[in-house]
Amino acid sequence: MSWLHALKHTARSGLTVERQRLDPLVAVRAAAGLALVVGAALYFFGPAVAASSAFGAFQAALATFQRSWRTRPVLALASGASLAVTTFVGYLTGAHPALFISLLAVWTFLAGLAWAIGPTAGMIASSNVAIMLVTVTLPTSVAAAAGHAAMILMGGLVQAVLIVLFPVRRWGAQRDALADALAAEADYARRLRHDPVAPFDPEPLMTARSAAAITPRQARRRPAELHGTRGLAERIRPVLASLADPALGVPAEGEQRARVRELLAAAGSTLDAAARAVRHGEPVAMSPAARAVLAVPKEGAVLTGPARRAESRLISLLRDVIETAQGSGTTNSPRPGRGAGEADSADDTAYRTARRLARSAARRVARVPENRADPHDHLLRPTVPGLVPVALRAMRAELRRDSPVFRHAVRVAVVSAIGYAVGASLPLGHGYWAPMAAVMVMRPDFSQTYSRAVARFGGTLLGVGLATGLLQLTHPDTRLSAALAVGCAFLMFLLLRAGYAVTQVCVSGYVVFLLGMGGLQWTQTVPERVVLTLAGGLLAMLAYAVYPAWETPRLRTRLAGWLVADGRYATAVLQRYADPAGAPRDAVREALLATREARVAWQDALERAANEPVRHRGLSRAAADDAPHALAQLARVAMLMEAHLPSRDTSPVPAAAALAQALRADTEAAARAVRERRAPRWEAFRAALESWDAGDATADDRFVRKGAGLLLAALDELTDALDAEGPRPQGGTARTAA
Repeated sequence: MSWLHALKHTARSGLTVERQRLDPLVAVRAAAGLALVVGAALYFFGPAVAASSAFGAFQAALATFQRSWRTRPVLALASGASLAVTTFVGYLTGAHPALFISLLAVWTFLAGLAWAIGPTAGMIASSNVAIMLVTVTLPTSVAAAAGHAAMILMGGLVQAVLIVLFPVRRWGAQRDALADALAAEADYARRLRHDPVAPFDPEPLMTARSAAAITPRQARRRPAELHGTRGLAERIRPVLASLADPALGVPAEGEQRARVRELLAAAGSTLDAAARAVRHGEPVAMSPAARAVLAVPKEGAVLTGPARRAESRLISLLRDVIETAQGSGTTNSPRPGRGAGEADSADDTAYRTARRLARSAARRVARVPENRADPHDHLLRPTVPGLVPVALRAMRAELRRDSPVFRHAVRVAVVSAIGYAVGASLPLGHGYWAPMAAVMVMRPDFSQTYSRAVARFGGTLLGVGLATGLLQLTHPDTRLSAALAVGCAFLMFLLLRAGYAVTQVCVSGYVVFLLGMGGLQWTQTVPERVVLTLAGGLLAMLAYAVYPAWETPRLRTRLAGWLVADGRYATAVLQRYADPAGAPRDAVREALLATREARVAWQDALERAANEPVRHRGLSRAAADDAPHALAQLARVAMLMEAHLPSRDTSPVPAAAALAQALRADTEAAARAVRERRAPRWEAFRAALESWDAGDATADDRFVRKGAGLLLAALDELTDALDAEGPRPQGGTARTAA
């Protein structure tokens, strides 16, 4: 993509307004906290202190809107405290420009490294440094600076207290994440009825897993319906795929396929009902048709063999999902397979007794720090003090020249120092607006940096224009200016997810009214803000052009990482068949999670690379389209085999051990070949598969043999994608072997 096309695309992206669901109650709570702090500070201390406290409360509220699974009071307190400290220290060094610029460079460098912890930490750190550039100009003495810092901290404390006193949808984000995962699997089940090899995006499951990570204190308060359901949803997905796929399941047509379609439709309906129950905290309402389909047939079963086992497992898992999603509330869902109004039987009585015991157990588990029954469901998140060493390790790991986070930290540190020096040298006043704009728009990737720079300038231009017109019409006094500032903040909180340009319109008006509250006329602020915002945005864009962190040259490395992850996943599955009793029980699960992370990392990298003005380097567009399809198929076959993993007392499949060893060696060598722009080869795995004498094989042996052939087919497809012009590898093809 050329620079001209890249600039057009990023500008259009930055100015896009998105339609999102609004959270008016959360916006009202944040604006109310801001109004309380500003009103109290204005009444007791005056406009200058009120402006400082307003920035503290504003930043604390803004931090709570970031995507994080931590409790919102913690984010508000952390943001307010860090802004208070940086404001006080910044004022102490503000009288010495060289020292302050050096300190500013260090602050912004650390804020840039904070992106290694996560986007929430990176955005909070960046906005703290940017707002500090304003707040350090408000005090007039050391004692006043301490008072301003205390009021900033008070602003964060007030926001935290309001969140505790007036919670809006407690555990709402976790409920939504889990419900989205269940809804995604419901949609997947319905699509499998018509497309047996339909793709599945694992991102909802990954998000639900992130949301399930809680601290020990949160574990004692988590609702019962949020406990266990995610683990069940994870286990349902491979069962759905194994039932639908004709390669390892039932034939594409016939009576068995009709039964599978009925099961998939019932699974979709049940998972949707569970998703609604989790999202709203209500009982699960199953349809009678779904209950009838999910009844375990006592005799005359249609499915046989592995498909019959998958059917029984799916019904059992769906029952567990219903039971867990009920939580500790009442239920209006009869047992699956039992019609409404039917007489109770001894089996139904036992079922209801088991259900009560399960709910009681769920409540007990929610009060302890660890769930022994399902170690994959209860993920402990470190407390805030415990997060410090984790964060330091993550930041230290990025201290290398090829790291995008490190290059971002260097860029933002240099730009902030240069921007502050340039702003101070211009005869405009308020020179801090140039580095503030640069710090706020800079991100570790090209597309976000350029789109935010355009959006910030456009939003600032419109926002100061509207605010100036309103000032000219109303000529507000101090109190009215404060009220208008709070109104702009409310609009920003309400429209925060509508797009960066929209929020900048509101933020610009907020700053104009807030500084007007302190006695500054619009003629003293508006022209400087527009000019210096443009200067800061141009500096940010120039910095990325001079010292970039392009994703395009690293696409092959990302692809190789995904290949290694898929290979380890398939190897772990084969090892379980080779040694059901001795293979590590968590190896398959850990390999699956690594595969999902590698796939998402590839998708993110490909999306960023698509917008970069970089000449093609090493991976053609066709290869970038075909190779991921082959790797997705490789992981899919491993998942289908995972759906039928043997129990500990099952007889091993000896040939699977040789297959696992050969696959591990081949994928490691293939990853090196991909990085070195060579086509991968699979000689060891092909030889191990061809040497397998399946003449007297059992049913399980034949199942593994067929799955291994499908693995080789996916590997050969990857070779074709990366070496379309090259010679085919010698030996039988994967499809013949399958």
